[in-house]
Amino acid sequence: MRGDKTEQAAVMLFITPDQKVPQDHPIRGIKAIVDRALASLSPVFNRMYSKRGRPSIPPEHLLKASLLIALYSIRSERQFCERLEYDLLFKWFLDQNIDTPAFDASTFSKNRQRLLDNDVAQQFFGAVLEEAKQRQLLSEEHFTVDGTLLEAWASMKSVQPKDKEGGPPNGFKNPDVDYHGDKRSNETHASRTDPEARLMRKGRGKETKLCFAGHVLMENRNGLVVDIDLSQATGRAEREAALRMLDRLERKKRRLTLGGDKGYDTREFVAELRQRQVTPHVAQNQSGRRSAIDGRTTSWGGYKVSQRIRKRVEEVFGWVKTVGGGRKLRYIGLQRNQLWAGLTATGYNLVRMVRIERQQAVVSELLTRRLPNAFGQVGDIYQVSLSHHAGVAEHVLQLAHVARPVVAGQGGLRAARQSVQGLVVLRRKTLREVALQQRQVLLAVG
Repeated sequence: MRGDKTEQAAVMLFITPDQKVPQDHPIRGIKAIVDRALASLSPVFNRMYSKRGRPSIPPEHLLKASLLIALYSIRSERQFCERLEYDLLFKWFLDQNIDTPAFDASTFSKNRQRLLDNDVAQQFFGAVLEEAKQRQLLSEEHFTVDGTLLEAWASMKSVQPKDKEGGPPNGFKNPDVDYHGDKRSNETHASRTDPEARLMRKGRGKETKLCFAGHVLMENRNGLVVDIDLSQATGRAEREAALRMLDRLERKKRRLTLGGDKGYDTREFVAELRQRQVTPHVAQNQSGRRSAIDGRTTSWGGYKVSQRIRKRVEEVFGWVKTVGGGRKLRYIGLQRNQLWAGLTATGYNLVRMVRIERQQAVVSELLTRRLPNAFGQVGDIYQVSLSHHAGVAEHVLQLAHVARPVVAGQGGLRAARQSVQGLVVLRRKTLREVALQQRQVLLAVG
């Protein structure tokens, strides 16, 4: 029977935004972490505002809105405010009622300087990172650093000689300019739109653009961002930013490892790392030169593991540029873009944390409930391995999948044994525990 397309409007409807958001939606896990992080920042928010005057838009709403802009790839703050008027998920995330009107887009601009003066983005990033630390998702010893170019919000036509005064030629706003044969460099030219942006290109044969340099320090256990930094694009920006982020890192007295690409293989940078009690696990640059990394470092198995895991940092840049909207920056100036980078990196960490939590829940249920009791010991082994390293848990998960035909009597015991032998651990002090886990799994399989 065909349904009627005309429906009578409801005279009275009792509904909340929470009822329209699916219970298994990943945004629910993100909101729980965000609410706890913002609650810890309440004293900071109290110091930011006066006790007198007209109530403003809560800073919690501005930070949550910035996260939604990054998570849902919204191209502008004005478009977000338009969508907030009718999107029930956005209203639910901001703890608003259905009939609450959306705030004006100028609220972001008026409050941005207040957020910058109180370093709110960095403190919010740190609060979320503390949640990951409590869940034992962060490595305290092994890290990876990398950098990328972020295109500035300025046109190449805005690049003019520094000693030149006045506006565009002939009084036109967007004139036709022929740059052929005109040599431009950062020493002699600057952008009128964003003077802090620098002319830079990724490599030979690539076009020159106005850029900022973005830098990320990633921990190697789960690929979470532990620090992010923006600087002017120069030839030494990556190495200088790496040292700054290492100095800001909260660390214990134990020695650290730092992975990186060939751009970090310089004698000066390696010496700075060793002075800071950091083992340089950077790739060797042997193209027409002698590498600063010798066999004393490359002979260790941990060096190869760091070189394999360091490629995961490209996932961070890929997410920031595609989902987070960082392929072309939206703001002018280094300080404002640093605020955006901190909030976007927070969004990336939230997505990773919720995804890891959901995977752990699924695996725990698989290993403890769905598999027969004869293989139930693997569930306990998985729980133990989670507290040491995520790589161990990954291989135990693979073992659980190959164990299904074993329990069903269809063979596959050899595959199960090979999966157990493939357990990889980054820290040497857990090798004996992993060997014990291997024996327990082999006994459980048969």
